Amino acid sequence: MDSDDSTGHSHQYDNPQAHKHQHVFRHRLQTFTWSLVLTQAMTQRHQHDFRTRRRDQKLHSNPVVPSQDLTLFLRTTQGSMTATRGQNDSSVSEFILLGFSNYPELQGQMFGAFLAIYLVTLTGNTLIMSVILLDRSLHIPMYLFLQNLSVVETGFSTAIMPEMLVVLTTEKATISFGGCFAQMYFILLFGGTECFLLGAMAYDRFAAICHPLSYPVIMSKSVFMKLVTCSWLSGTMMTTLQTTWVSSFPYCGPNEINHISCETPAVLELACTDIFFFEIYAFTGTILIILTPFLLILLSYTRILFAILRMPSTTGRQRAFSTCASHLTSVTLFYSTASMTYLQPKSGYSPDTKKLMSLSYSLLTPLLNPLIYSLRNKEMKRAVVKLWERKVCLHTT
Repeated sequence: MDSDDSTGHSHQYDNPQAHKHQHVFRHRLQTFTWSLVLTQAMTQRHQHDFRTRRRDQKLHSNPVVPSQDLTLFLRTTQGSMTATRGQNDSSVSEFILLGFSNYPELQGQMFGAFLAIYLVTLTGNTLIMSVILLDRSLHIPMYLFLQNLSVVETGFSTAIMPEMLVVLTTEKATISFGGCFAQMYFILLFGGTECFLLGAMAYDRFAAICHPLSYPVIMSKSVFMKLVTCSWLSGTMMTTLQTTWVSSFPYCGPNEINHISCETPAVLELACTDIFFFEIYAFTGTILIILTPFLLILLSYTRILFAILRMPSTTGRQRAFSTCASHLTSVTLFYSTASMTYLQPKSGYSPDTKKLMSLSYSLLTPLLNPLIYSLRNKEMKRAVVKLWERKVCLHTT
């Protein structure tokens, strides 16, 4: 019996068909086990990469996601492609302006001071524009340049101040994606145009003081129109290029702008892509748009100062020196802070320092220019008094 049983078992194991089935089963079991191990390893790696990217809050356009969420991710991506196409594949639909939120105890005083300065700026520049428009004796290049400058200062201040006042009075001030880049456009437009206008005004003063006899020929009406037109066109072209370029970058989060407005350097800190080529453009553009006019202004005023030193009257020299000093102070304040802000979009200055520099050319310069260029000018004072007397006479008659 034992021998028969052993013989039966040996026949069973020697059966080629059974041996083949067992081999196939073992092979499939081994393959399935390795697949499970490989899937688990890949899942752990995907989860680690996903946590790392979420922790950095800098998700790129093709993020790595856990394998168990892959189906959900593909559906979400496919569903949102149409919505994000209008925002250049950016997942940010709005920005939060922080402003001076780290100084909550000072925001009330800041609001009052900034509102007062804004109202004075609007009043002063509007008065200049109106007086020059209504008084035909002021329709000469010097005052027409000043009128254009007042338009620029009013627009520049209005592009920044109302939104900043909202930030100071709101716990969480949000601005839409399109609204942020619209504000950036107008800041760059009026700021860039002012750079060119101040250079043209310095050239006008140089021609009037250093070449008084040939001034009507040097600064004719056609020359004046060309200088003003070129200033506005240059500002518009530069603004359109830069705003279009910056808005094309992906913004994946976070969406908090630690600044008082949507200025280019502050917004670029949120871009989740390499901006090396834009930084080269920003450096070159700052030199051409800001530093070049500033050097021309310094050269013009240097020639003007030498011409003043040759004046025979001591009183005339003192008055001219005072005027030139005030002009140079305003110009230096505007160009120096603007160049420090835009020369390196991702500079190492602290956020508070950047905010103060922005305030100097967006708040103080529009306030100082009407005072410096107008109230110290005898012709402007005479025109204001004349306009006031005419208004009083109309009311009394």
